[in-house]
Amino acid sequence: MRFVWIVLSCFVMKGEPALMPKPAKLERLSGEQRVDASFRLAFQRTAAPRLEHGAARFLERLTRQTGIPLKRGLAASVGAANLIIDCAQTTDAPLTLGENESYRLQVNVEQARLTASTITGALRGLQTYLQLVEAGSRGFALPSVIIEDSPRFPWRGLLIDVTSHFMPVPVIERTLDAMEAVKLNVFHWHLTDDQGFRVESKVFPKLHTLGTEGDYYTQAEIRHIVEYARDRGIGVLPEFDMPGHSGTWLIGYPELASAPGPYSIIHTFGVYDPALDPTKEAVYTFIDRLVGEMAGLFPDAYFHIGGDEVNGRQWKQSPTIQAFIQQRGLKDEAGLQTHFNQRVLPILKRHGKQMMGWDEILHQDLPKDIMVESWQNHESLAVAAQRGYKGLLSFGYYLDHLKSAAEYYVVDPVGGPAATLTAEQKQNILGGEACMWTEFISPETIDSRMWPKSAAIAERLWSAAEVNDVADMYRRLDVVSHRLTFAGARHETNYEPMLRRIAPAAPLEALRTFADALDPTGIEHREVFQRYTQETELNRMTDAARGDSAVVRTLEADVREWLRTPTAGREAAIRRVLEAMAGQRCETRAVWPHEFAPAGVPALVQGTGATWRRWI
Repeated sequence: MRFVWIVLSCFVMKGEPALMPKPAKLERLSGEQRVDASFRLAFQRTAAPRLEHGAARFLERLTRQTGIPLKRGLAASVGAANLIIDCAQTTDAPLTLGENESYRLQVNVEQARLTASTITGALRGLQTYLQLVEAGSRGFALPSVIIEDSPRFPWRGLLIDVTSHFMPVPVIERTLDAMEAVKLNVFHWHLTDDQGFRVESKVFPKLHTLGTEGDYYTQAEIRHIVEYARDRGIGVLPEFDMPGHSGTWLIGYPELASAPGPYSIIHTFGVYDPALDPTKEAVYTFIDRLVGEMAGLFPDAYFHIGGDEVNGRQWKQSPTIQAFIQQRGLKDEAGLQTHFNQRVLPILKRHGKQMMGWDEILHQDLPKDIMVESWQNHESLAVAAQRGYKGLLSFGYYLDHLKSAAEYYVVDPVGGPAATLTAEQKQNILGGEACMWTEFISPETIDSRMWPKSAAIAERLWSAAEVNDVADMYRRLDVVSHRLTFAGARHETNYEPMLRRIAPAAPLEALRTFADALDPTGIEHREVFQRYTQETELNRMTDAARGDSAVVRTLEADVREWLRTPTAGREAAIRRVLEAMAGQRCETRAVWPHEFAPAGVPALVQGTGATWRRWI
């Protein structure tokens, strides 16, 4: 049964192409362009190195996608090319937020032309071309179309936390490759927390030598990743959490702390007391030198200081800090954190950086050029935009909650509380970020938690707000999911080995059928069942199961249709799926992801050999 689903999703769909994000404008023409061993591309103008690299990646990806060797696919002349890239930008330049990412792609039977003002725009168009290529009865081809496209939001990010569980360089690389495939353009790198300080510091080496157990990125690796991302039109936003979530700073430098040590790596997860002491001048001298060093590694404009979840317990218990609050006329510990931010802000500016932080940093005493990332609720983003601050939405995009793609898809940065803002105020909302926190995530499972759901978020941030048909999103997402494997994502590749590990002797198809019917538990529930640490093994069924299964979604849709209009044909189809589930040599259950079954469904299940139960 599973094989049929894969085949159907990979072959040519005669309707609208399975593009994600959906382009701003698409016009179908007659005919199609064939892709075979004779395929060649050419540049209309001199190509900058970054565009040459992008074209080489395009050919490698097209080779993987079709199985046709095209690595030397450059044409001798423009006239001999199947794809012409016409990019007005002929020299490399630093990435800038809000740069022109638009492109125009016209595909005719004999030749296609990709036109863009910038290298980044050309890179976006190449990804669209790849998504157009489909397998058909006569080989690989793409429909003749005219596409004119540009993003709705300039900031379309993906955060990865590498502190709770370290993610090696290859994981970051393949994530960046997949981000490029769906036009995400900011990699938010959460590098420091109570569980680890993951960056080599030559100025303060105790940060990474004592703040990790050997898992950190060397400065050479940082530079490599930054360049790797830039090559793909992706900026890198570093996050150094302060003044809270800073326990690993204090292991080697306890003089910065708000309370006496000693301090050690915290191997569990949550909100803890350690915090920098905002009353000490030595703290700001330290931050100045650290930011100065890190600014040389991360060239992009913004620098994320975190600022979230400072519980203030150490500050409340310190007579010295409490006396400082009184002497400065600060209202409370929140006022002390604002004082801290006011001191850090000129440090960042001196090193050419703009401050960014979670919504706890929002305060009227900070200038309007800071960036606020709203994670607690949607309202804080609307408030920030109304007050004139630039902001992003991450609330509703937390991938570690393991929600369905549909639930992420319906969240819009300018929807909800922000819908009532004026047009001018909405301009302050620059986009959003999917967030991959890794308390319960390993390098083996991270792909299945990010992909393909992040593609749905990418569409929400790129495409028009009116592009919101969930059923059509899933139609395209199922196809894009398979294509992401050609970009290097391992959400499908890692699935079978994880299942085989769980039950080495069981029929794999039976176990897969069972796993496909499960929705794994997200962070908000999983942390209740067991006290996890960084050493807890992440090799259970809840780690292997990917959730949001296409098989289950289709079954649910068929059942809903049967409830509305019972037909013998649809009932027979439903029974076949349930019988297939029940017929495997392991305990399987037909499940409905709601507390109670809709009326009529238990009767439908009877006689199939499947078991009905409440889903708790």
